[in-house]
Amino acid sequence: MRILVWLVRAFVFFALFAFALNNQQEAIVRWFFGVEWRAPMVIIVLVAFAAGCTIGVLAMVPSWWRHRRVARRIAPEPVATAPAAPAAIAVPPAETAIPEHPPRDGL
Repeated sequence: MRILVWLVRAFVFFALFAFALNNQQEAIVRWFFGVEWRAPMVIIVLVAFAAGCTIGVLAMVPSWWRHRRVARRIAPEPVATAPAAPAAIAVPPAETAIPEHPPRDGL
């Protein structure tokens, strides 16, 4: 399984590396009011990808906080106490071979 994971990682790395090598030509991003940004196309695509990931994570934060608040209400956090001592191992008493004597009469 580890080999498969490393093969997938290697494939993704080499695919991104080939993408970067094939898209080194300069591209222009035109903003409003005549502002433009010139950079290699791979940089523009990676910046757009990173911005999309960031916006997606930030959009999920309120939902995560809400779910966390609900989970805390359902199961409150335990009170912090000193760590408990390890429980002693209960050893059953050894069975002794004590013969039972019948009660003595007259003594």
